Amino acid sequence: MSDIFGTPRPRREPRQGPDRRQRVLVPTLITLALLLFLGSIFTSVWTDRLWFKSVGYSDVFRSVLLTRVSLFLIMGLIFGLFVVGNLVVAYRTRPDAAPMRRDDPAYRYRLALTPLLRPLAIGFGLVLTGFSGSVAAAHWDTFQKWRHGTSFGTKDAQFGKDVGFYVFDYPWWRFLTSFSFAMIVITVLTVLFLNYVYGGIRIAGRGPKLTRAAQVHLSVLVGIGVLLRAVSYYLDRFGLAIGSGGLVDGITYTDANARIPSKNILIGVAIVCALLFFAAIFIRSWALPAIGLGLLALTSILIGAIWPAVMQGFQVNPSEPDKEGPYIARNIEATRQAFDVADTDVQTYSAKTDLTPAALAASAESRVSTRLLDPTLISDAFQQLQQVRGYYTVPRTLDVDRYQLEGEDRPQDTIIAARELNLDGLQDTQRNWTNDHTVYTHGYGVIAARGNQRGANGEPVFTARDIPMVGEIKTTTPPRIYFGEQSPSYSIVGRPKGAEPIEVDIPRSGAAADDDGKASVTQNTYDGKGGVPVGNLFNKALYAFKFAEPNIVLSGRVNSESKILYDREPRDRVKKVAPWLTVDGDSYPAVVNGRVVWIVDGYTTSNSYPYSEHRSLREATADTLTADGNSQAALPTDQVNYMRNSVKAVVDAYDGTVKLYQWDTKDPVLKTWMKVFPGVVESKSKISNGLLEHLRYPVDLFKVQRDVLQRYHVTDPQAFYNDDQRWKVPEDPTAPGSSTALQPPYYLSTSTPGEDVPTFSLTSVYLPNKRQNLAAFVSVNSEATDTEDFGKMQILQLASGSQVDGPSQIANKLQTDNGVTQALLPFKQAGTDIQYGNLLTLPVGGGLLYVQPVYIKRQASEGSYPQLQYVLASFGDDVGFGESLDEALRVALGLEEGNTSGESDPDPAPDDDPPSDADQTASELLDDASRYYDQAQAALKDGDLATYQRRVGQMAQAIEDAQKAVSAEKK
Repeated sequence: MSDIFGTPRPRREPRQGPDRRQRVLVPTLITLALLLFLGSIFTSVWTDRLWFKSVGYSDVFRSVLLTRVSLFLIMGLIFGLFVVGNLVVAYRTRPDAAPMRRDDPAYRYRLALTPLLRPLAIGFGLVLTGFSGSVAAAHWDTFQKWRHGTSFGTKDAQFGKDVGFYVFDYPWWRFLTSFSFAMIVITVLTVLFLNYVYGGIRIAGRGPKLTRAAQVHLSVLVGIGVLLRAVSYYLDRFGLAIGSGGLVDGITYTDANARIPSKNILIGVAIVCALLFFAAIFIRSWALPAIGLGLLALTSILIGAIWPAVMQGFQVNPSEPDKEGPYIARNIEATRQAFDVADTDVQTYSAKTDLTPAALAASAESRVSTRLLDPTLISDAFQQLQQVRGYYTVPRTLDVDRYQLEGEDRPQDTIIAARELNLDGLQDTQRNWTNDHTVYTHGYGVIAARGNQRGANGEPVFTARDIPMVGEIKTTTPPRIYFGEQSPSYSIVGRPKGAEPIEVDIPRSGAAADDDGKASVTQNTYDGKGGVPVGNLFNKALYAFKFAEPNIVLSGRVNSESKILYDREPRDRVKKVAPWLTVDGDSYPAVVNGRVVWIVDGYTTSNSYPYSEHRSLREATADTLTADGNSQAALPTDQVNYMRNSVKAVVDAYDGTVKLYQWDTKDPVLKTWMKVFPGVVESKSKISNGLLEHLRYPVDLFKVQRDVLQRYHVTDPQAFYNDDQRWKVPEDPTAPGSSTALQPPYYLSTSTPGEDVPTFSLTSVYLPNKRQNLAAFVSVNSEATDTEDFGKMQILQLASGSQVDGPSQIANKLQTDNGVTQALLPFKQAGTDIQYGNLLTLPVGGGLLYVQPVYIKRQASEGSYPQLQYVLASFGDDVGFGESLDEALRVALGLEEGNTSGESDPDPAPDDDPPSDADQTASELLDDASRYYDQAQAALKDGDLATYQRRVGQMAQAIEDAQKAVSAEKK
């Protein structure tokens, strides 16, 4: 009796060997390891099924799983069976008489392999099937995009193909070609080895000799491989349109005039070469196939490599701007379209610095609603003033939104944070499995403050505070935060009907607590629809295995009504239900229609948009907020050349419900995924007005667009080639230490030329390349309720010869100003930590106004937090500071308190002194400086910052005049 390879099965002999226990132990360990591996896979898949069911996205789970399994089985079996089938053919056609010399390595291999040939073939086939199937399954999204692709309605300039071909079709065809070629290569190598071992190939004399069967077999395989190479050459032509590495991404002059023609020639040569290999089946010689293969190699070198290099060096480089001009134009147009900056409004901006004080003050008052609170610095203030209990916390960087507040005619900039649970805030004696996972399960409420106001002592002016939550921002349901950015890995909630609640809910104190102090908090039982039921033993066991925690099975806290909450971070939940989205690094809380929700922006991306420049998402979005790894999540390192904010996602903070809304109704990529997962993304019309008020332009998309516009604000190909108008994003002047992280964009309400009412916007600035003065101000409308102008991007470009200071120069000017340094001197002497907030740039009165808050924080003091002490303002060469922006502007403009007319004060302060007399001696000038100093300190004590800064300036001038007088006396 023989197997499929025709190998006679040897008669079994009684085995003599190791101890019986050892013979049993090894198979047992292998079986246990296999069961553990299969059990982990089953647990992962089944718990995912339960999770998707709990959030109402079972269709997504089934569709992805079915696609992955189908690709695994079909592609894996094709690969494995093809290779093993060819091995069977090679074995069946082996020569009857193989060499028997003992010094022949093939003979030794044959002796070792023959008894194990069948199990080795099966094992090898399974390994190949598993590996290749896994590779194919990982491309499930590529397959689905190819199957459901949507037309872009735009054709590329070189081949006339719709952009959808490159985005949806090309990646799948390229994968199939690579997959098939790898299958052929492995098959050829294994067939060569088997023929060598069993005599089909003999290495002797002047070279290897093949049997007729081996020659035919290998000719067919190599011929198929060469045909696949021809297909690859065909696809390579289109790959040039999405390639990178040249002067610009996409097809360049050399590509169009050398590489594409060379690919066409190589296609023909490869087809002829493949036919010669097939002809070897009949002509019993490999001479012609060898010649064809050599011709293909030579052609690929001469035509595929040398010809383009010669053309580039001798024809293109000497006149590169002229040759590459049309292709640069393609790249500019495609890049601006792909990153949605084609409609950017670029205006020349004079950046005046000679406005009258009255005109500037009037303009600033009517056009600027500046956010003064810095969301990167006031986290400690929120924490200390509104933490309530040690186990609550807020993030290090807070979020900016806008709310309609009492007494205001339009929504106001608001700093907001969710009060989330922080288990690390519990005492060590409180940390155990029961408390961590069944008692302390959720946070409570949001904390919000007006963005443009400060309290009497520099603290935030809260609009939502305390537990229970009170203030101008109200909720209609208890704002419990079971799903948030800092929620525990998992919590088990739910109690039998009639059982006492055990979850810590609302802290109480004073008279509200019982006399024995045990009722310092109220308890609650979660009754939301979110969570996976774990009332039965099977689900308990699954999650005990998943989280490696036996208490899930053993604890009495896990009852018939229990649910387990996990994967609770809003971004993670959105990524899980929509795996085809790239999610913004900053999810933010909002009170929408009386409920606390998290809003997450989702992007559709591609790296296959023809002619568009590629960008690394991580590099393009990196700044001080992502540098520390805690303020804002960094995006993946994906290289993309197409990006749209196509989806707005909402995650309910109480029950974890995820809603996906279509935002970009024209995006073909989103339309494709909506065909893959019908009904998963709801139409844009389903967005409620309450939600629309809190949607904003996403920060990561803006950062990518800001990165693109550094160079692609230039639309003339010749100017683009010269590259002398490139911009750069400035480094953050408030970054700690020697950090070179970039300045992040800022949300604030401001108005640009042509607008009379401040608009909630996302803003940033540019510097000229290798210089520190300002080049441009860029902003994008971020008010989603403004359906016509939302997303409209505007650049105010300064004249190339302008010398308006950039952020680093302004920061230095503000921090070294005499008035500012003197005002902060007492705090420095007291050892107080002085923190400079975000430096905002605002277009005002035809110029640019810089605003920066200054915070003070007591050092080495438990419970201290930054307090907004001063607001610094700079316009042109003028610097001012005060306790509000209005006061800072008045000081900077030399206006008396309450005087904005620009006329001289009819009733000057009694201690105003005339300018120093030019004939005064140095001693007299120093006396004046001393008097000015005393008057400045008195004004500072009275809170009269306008007089204080004026006196400091007079003191500095008197000291300078005294120094000049001393020098004159010496002469």
